[in-house]
Amino acid sequence: MLWSIISWIIVGGIAGWIASMIMKKNAQMGFVANVASGIIGAFVVGFLVSFFTEGGGMPDAWSIWGFVAAIIGACLLIWIVTAIRGRSKV
Repeated sequence: MLWSIISWIIVGGIAGWIASMIMKKNAQMGFVANVASGIIGAFVVGFLVSFFTEGGGMPDAWSIWGFVAAIIGACLLIWIVTAIRGRSKV
């Protein structure tokens, strides 16, 4: 269990960095925000995948599907945060 959490943190951090480059927010967000968005996005999407699949377990962090799920989750989180920040400034 502990190794799984550590794995998701590592994969989530890498996924957050990649997602920030995909969303063109890498320079604006900074290292800590990149890693945090990846970790949070990875856990959220991992939970959703485990909730909606028959097996009921989170995908393995070191699998290609786990990594893709982490990137998608981080992109969604970056998009949501950007949308909220954009509204509050207007």
